[in-house]
Amino acid sequence: MPLIDKPLAELETYAGINPRPADFDAYWARALAELAATDPQPELVPSRTIQPRHAEVFDLWFTGVGGARIYAKYLRPRNPAAPVPAVLNFHGYSGNSGEWFDKLGWVNEGLAIASMDCRGQGGRSEDNGAVRGNTLQGHFIRGLDDAPDKLLFRQIFLDTAQLARVVMDFAEVDATRVGAYGGSQGGALTVACAALEPRIKRAAAAFPFLADFLRVWQMDLAKDAYQELRNFFRSFDPRHAREAEIFTRLGYIDIQFLAPRVRADVLFLTGLMDTICPPSTQFAAYNKLTAPKEMLIYPDYGHEALPGGQDAIFEFLRAL
Repeated sequence: MPLIDKPLAELETYAGINPRPADFDAYWARALAELAATDPQPELVPSRTIQPRHAEVFDLWFTGVGGARIYAKYLRPRNPAAPVPAVLNFHGYSGNSGEWFDKLGWVNEGLAIASMDCRGQGGRSEDNGAVRGNTLQGHFIRGLDDAPDKLLFRQIFLDTAQLARVVMDFAEVDATRVGAYGGSQGGALTVACAALEPRIKRAAAAFPFLADFLRVWQMDLAKDAYQELRNFFRSFDPRHAREAEIFTRLGYIDIQFLAPRVRADVLFLTGLMDTICPPSTQFAAYNKLTAPKEMLIYPDYGHEALPGGQDAIFEFLRAL
């Protein structure tokens, strides 16, 4: 078969090349301390958009770090006899939490589900962060010219953990049976959520984004979802005088370095023809997982719908 990346045998041992910041653990310890000091102030507002017979549906609002109000769609079974398992869903880059209808299958299976809008993207969550430097285009470069704690994806990663804590505190939810899933950006957020909230029991990530930035650059694939990296260099560092600094700083939000913290059972779905989130970057994160894990490989597929993929994720998570 044709290759756009390393042969599979090499991918299975690939360790990634993006630099890991020396203070990575202290960085995330400080971030989690800030999260612990943030009162989520959850608010459930019954939605009138749809009125399904077997589900209750709510607009869920909670407070993330920095005081931003974050939005999620929340659905739960009506009148459950006992606390139910729950799943958290995270969307792709620039998207939103989607339609209510898409989530009813989980409720019909007896699970609650919360689907979060990432701050500043295509949904309703608030983006209240002020940073020095570029804000014209791009989220993973937001904050590169400011203090590392101002990186936007630091805040978004923490929002996923805050959502998990909010949902786990709901009386109708069994906090020991909560999972997470998503694709692309949503796959990255799934890994981050499981890393930052160790009570997550199962995590399913399809072709996750935000891994091994330097590898993307060296493959000349800083386009599509990674285009903002090329734009940043062209606009703000055209001679690459800061290249080592930039990639090291991106290491704070590189999910390969969060992966060893994951305690959940993990399912990855990867297409070997993916030119948007190259397979090697996904393997860089997968190979650092120390928890029970499985990867479903699609040799002829790229960054697209993977046949049977949603069914596999559903079967994996319904076993919570």
